[in-house]
Amino acid sequence: MENSSEALGSKGLINRHEFVRIIIQCLYSLGYSNSASCLESESGVSYWSNEFQLLESLILNGNLGDCIDYLNSIKDVLGETAESALFLVFRQCVMEYLNCGEDALALGVLRKQVSALDVDKYKVHGLATCLLSLKDRELGAVVGSGGDVVVHDLRRKLLGDLEKLFPPPIVVPEARLEHLVESTVTAWVDACMYHSSSNTVSLYEDHCCSRDEIPTTTTQANVLEDGKLTLKHTLCGHQQAVSFLAWSPDDTKLLTCGNTEVLKLWDVETGTCKQTFGNQGFVVSCCAWFPNSKQFACGSSDPEKGVCMWDCEGNVIKSWRGMRMPKVVDLAVTPDGEYLISIFVDKEIRILHMATNTEQVISEEHPITSLSVSGDSKLFIVNLNSQEIHMWDVAGKWEKPLRFMGHKQHKYVIRSCFGGLNNTFIASGSENSEVYIWNCRNSRPIEVLSGHSTTVNCVSWNPKMPQMLASASDDHTIRIWGPSLKKKKAT
Repeated sequence: MENSSEALGSKGLINRHEFVRIIIQCLYSLGYSNSASCLESESGVSYWSNEFQLLESLILNGNLGDCIDYLNSIKDVLGETAESALFLVFRQCVMEYLNCGEDALALGVLRKQVSALDVDKYKVHGLATCLLSLKDRELGAVVGSGGDVVVHDLRRKLLGDLEKLFPPPIVVPEARLEHLVESTVTAWVDACMYHSSSNTVSLYEDHCCSRDEIPTTTTQANVLEDGKLTLKHTLCGHQQAVSFLAWSPDDTKLLTCGNTEVLKLWDVETGTCKQTFGNQGFVVSCCAWFPNSKQFACGSSDPEKGVCMWDCEGNVIKSWRGMRMPKVVDLAVTPDGEYLISIFVDKEIRILHMATNTEQVISEEHPITSLSVSGDSKLFIVNLNSQEIHMWDVAGKWEKPLRFMGHKQHKYVIRSCFGGLNNTFIASGSENSEVYIWNCRNSRPIEVLSGHSTTVNCVSWNPKMPQMLASASDDHTIRIWGPSLKKKKAT
């Protein structure tokens, strides 16, 4: 038999005995019992530790008193789990006494031994209730025929509970090999700056995506002129230039804000205007839908108007307004509908929890021009005219934001967005006519896309196709970006 302490691996960091034992566990869990048994025999490594094998013998033979003594003798090894392990064995004692009709002995264990343990008092109360009511049959109030079989099953269950409770090396943590492999794969993905594929990661080689996994090549430009997309409707009705629009989550409705003008609701299928909100004195700067596509919020550049929540029939559901209300620059509703996030002209971010009406305020040092929320409702990003993008958590636990730099923004409103698989990336326009892409874990851009001839105002990442990105520019074009031609041919 080989020395069980022999180290494995090119760096000698893996303990041979532990490695083989974990493989044996995996074989048993996959149902390869014969293979696991053969490996135990050939390697001289047993899946079960000496401590656990002794406990198994004592418990299955009903020597619970000796089991308790043994647990007390290895308290130093068990550490914080010792008291909980003792409670499980005492509970088994109570159940077996109840099964034999020895109520007084069961009560004695409860009063003298269980009550002295440093465990959750609710567990103790639950056991006391079982003893007094004799109704909880799972906890041992077993009477009549078949009692011995049930007691044996309960002893097996006790062993299973102890196995989940004990620390290594007495037991191997459940699904240990799967956990180790999954941790490695997760580390690969986290370290991969370009990862944006939902395909299973191969274990045969270390994982690393190429830049072809994300949109870096223009696949369409001037899409309304080259025939690749067809004009469906021209929506006429605003007297001034349209400054903001928002699609409903179900893609059936569209909100449009005229510059210092009214808000209009359109039916996408027919192209008809369904509602007009406000009048010429109602100045709307931005709007955002709630996930049910039946209500929306709008913000005003007029400090007396504030923020309003409407339904599609034109009814005001709720409003936040007043003379002290700052002008609203941008706002968003998280996709789960729980939070309304507003950006105010005085560099403030207000996060309102809709259910409780509680609010938290984040103050930035520089003016904010736009806001975007992640698809999982956990994060949001803001563009600042200081040429930075800041990422904050919606829950408000972060004291400082994550910062993303490299793009150019000083004079104009530039919009950014989350995108890619699991919102891994951030994209933003820029005043230098380029599109910037960051991995959320890196403050510097991983890609800078050239193609537009002047300021790129807005970008939008396809939520259904993580390898498609759109950008809009003052050069009067919209560009659709996709993987490189090399990537297309490979797929």
